[in-house]
Amino acid sequence: MVLDTSAFRVYFYSDRFAKMGTTILDKPRVAGNPAPPPHAFARTATLVLLAFAAVYIVWGSTYLAIRIGIESFPPFILAGLRHLTIGLVLYPIIRWKTSMRPTATNWRTAVVTGFLLLFIGNGGVSWAELKVPSGVTALLVATVSLWLVLVDWLRPGGHRPAPKLVMGLLMGFAGIALLVGPTQLGGSQRVDPLGAAVLVLASLAWACGSIYAKHGGMPSSPMLAVAMQSFAGGAILLIAAFLAGEFHAFHFAAVSLRSWLALAYLIVFGSGIGFSAYIYILHHSTPARVGTYAFVNPVVALFLGWLIAGEPITLRTMIAAAVILTAVILVITAPHRIPARTTEPVPAPGEA
Repeated sequence: MVLDTSAFRVYFYSDRFAKMGTTILDKPRVAGNPAPPPHAFARTATLVLLAFAAVYIVWGSTYLAIRIGIESFPPFILAGLRHLTIGLVLYPIIRWKTSMRPTATNWRTAVVTGFLLLFIGNGGVSWAELKVPSGVTALLVATVSLWLVLVDWLRPGGHRPAPKLVMGLLMGFAGIALLVGPTQLGGSQRVDPLGAAVLVLASLAWACGSIYAKHGGMPSSPMLAVAMQSFAGGAILLIAAFLAGEFHAFHFAAVSLRSWLALAYLIVFGSGIGFSAYIYILHHSTPARVGTYAFVNPVVALFLGWLIAGEPITLRTMIAAAVILTAVILVITAPHRIPARTTEPVPAPGEA
């Protein structure tokens, strides 16, 4: 997740697949139908394990790729090129394969979610990594799971979280306070307050965009929804880059090979292979298991930041990581109350 469309996808798409009742691996055999051969189950299980590994490692590594990318690219240009490229490539292909024609409501939702998820969310992460190490960035972004619970509670028609979720929220915000607390706390330097504030805002915007996407009218095809959202968000990011003056002193010829490779990695692996693997495990596993990426990705990001970029892992960071990741585990594993069905539509934000 990097705030890399991942938290949004777990919240939005896993809910759809959860309504199917059972996963492909758990489907009961219908009487009269021959049982699949054992090697078919073994092959599927192997592919599921590989797909989980891709989601864990690839999405965990995108934070480091962003840090390398912004060595030469301004942050909004990097994020804008990444997402606009994805949108331009995916949109015509998915339109051709699905024959779906997005409605005006679909495009309105894509623009709103592109603004919240990709401009404020991913653009904020890219900018914050100018000030905050990539591993700590991933740790703060993990709080999206907490914001999702809070925003879903406060929205019109939302439902109150269970006590275990409330405990997770309190622990998560305590972990954030530890990261940005007084310098003497934990015997090590605190995280840059401005960078941390931008990451908290980015995570909150991500949660709001995820809730809006779920209730605002996205296309039924996940890939088409991502293509539209990427196109809209990428365009907004490049407009913001122009308004912020990022193009004034920027020259493509000055971009290092490292940064070009980082951008290519974000496009091909982060959004291509990573998302394909994610969709596969949504079909073949449970939402609870898929949600484990939320606390595995920060660990991968912290390790890669230390191993490759030389980012320090201080006592403060380790304590805060333990607190925040425990909070995320509490939120993911807590029983979620299912609101009663109602014949009245749930109002979108701002309509109540």
